[in-house]
Amino acid sequence: MNTAFPDRHQAVLVHINFRNPQYNEELNEFIRLAESSDLVPFDTITGNRDKPAAKFFIGSGKVEEIKQLIRNNNVDVVIFNHGLSPAQERNLEREINCRVLDRVGLILDIFSQRARTYEGKLQVELAQLRHLSTRLVRGWSHLERQKGGIGLRGPGETQLETDRRLIGRRIKSIRARLEKVKSQREQGRRLRKRNNAPVVSLVGYTNAGKSTIFNRLTGADVYCADKLFATLDPTIRKAKLSGDFSVLLSDTVGFIRHIPHDLVESFHATLDEIKAADLLLHVIDINDDHHMCIREVDKVIDELGARSIPQILVFNKIDQAEGQYPGVRQGAEDRNGLNGSTPRSWISASTGEGLTELKQLICEQLGDRYQAPDSRRG
Repeated sequence: MNTAFPDRHQAVLVHINFRNPQYNEELNEFIRLAESSDLVPFDTITGNRDKPAAKFFIGSGKVEEIKQLIRNNNVDVVIFNHGLSPAQERNLEREINCRVLDRVGLILDIFSQRARTYEGKLQVELAQLRHLSTRLVRGWSHLERQKGGIGLRGPGETQLETDRRLIGRRIKSIRARLEKVKSQREQGRRLRKRNNAPVVSLVGYTNAGKSTIFNRLTGADVYCADKLFATLDPTIRKAKLSGDFSVLLSDTVGFIRHIPHDLVESFHATLDEIKAADLLLHVIDINDDHHMCIREVDKVIDELGARSIPQILVFNKIDQAEGQYPGVRQGAEDRNGLNGSTPRSWISASTGEGLTELKQLICEQLGDRYQAPDSRRG
C-alpha cells in the first residue's frame, strides 16, 4: 500500500500556535517534513488559538482563507502540523474540496516512500492500515450503499463494513508475517550472543546523523541525505574499534516529536534490535534543540523497555556549530530518570573529528565483558 505522492505536488501548510503547549509542534520541522515528502510548500498559514475547534480544528476564518488559496491556485493538498480527528479531516475535505492530511498522515507518507526491504514495507503498510481504519468514512456515497443479493439476509453489509473487514483481515496477515520476521531476528540475536559479539545500536532524533556515523565506523555505504527519515530499514555491520576488538553496529530509524503510536507499534520487530543492544549511541544534532530531542528519544526508549541499557550521548555536527564545545567525556548536567551524568562525546561525522575518542569511549563503556578474540583463546 503506497500513498506517496507521485510528483512534487503543491501543498498549503497549516500551523497553529496554541496556548496549551501540548498541541504545539515546530514550524521549521514541519516544513522539512513536507519537503522530505517531495511536496512543494506553496504557502504557510499560521494563527493563534486557545484550543482546537471541534468541527474544523481551526476557526471558520482560517477555513475561508484556505478555500480562497485553493480556489485561486493549483494546490493539491492541505497539510496540518497537528493530529486531526477523523471527523475534523472529513469536515475539512468537504468544506474546502481538497485532500487534507494531518501530521501523522504526512509521516506515514514519508515512510511509504523510504521503505525498501520486505520487512520495512510490511511495517509501513501495517501502520498505514491501522491509521486508515479510523478514517474510512470520508463522505463518499459508496460507503453508505447497502449490498444485497441472492442468499443475503437482511439489509446486507455496508461497503464501510466490508472495507473494515478486509482491512482487519490484511492487518492480521501482516502481523503474522512480521511475527516470522521477528522470530528470524531473534535467532540472529541468539547466534550473536553465542559468539559473544557485542552489539552497539545507534538511536536518535531523525536527521541527527546516525547513518553518517554508521558509515564512518563500519566503512559501509548506507544511504544518507539531509532529509527527515532518510533511514528506515535497519542495517547491522561490523565496526572495528581498536586492534582486534570489533562490535556489531546497528543503524535504526530516527524518532520524532510526538511520534505516532501506530508507528512505534508497527516497528516493534525492528526496534527490538535496540532492546538487544549492549550499548546505545544516542546521537544528537548539537545545532537542534537537543534537550527536546533527548527527551523525545528517551520516551521511545522507555516505551521499548530499553531504559536500563547504558548510553553514550554523541553530540554530532560540531563542525556546523558556533562556539566551542568541551571535549570532556562527563557532563555535570543530569538527564531525566538517570542517576548522575551520562558519558558524552562531541564529534563531526562528516569530517571525522572526534571519532577516535568516540571509539575509545565505546571500548571503555563495554569494559572487560568483551575482549579481543585473541585474548579469549588464551
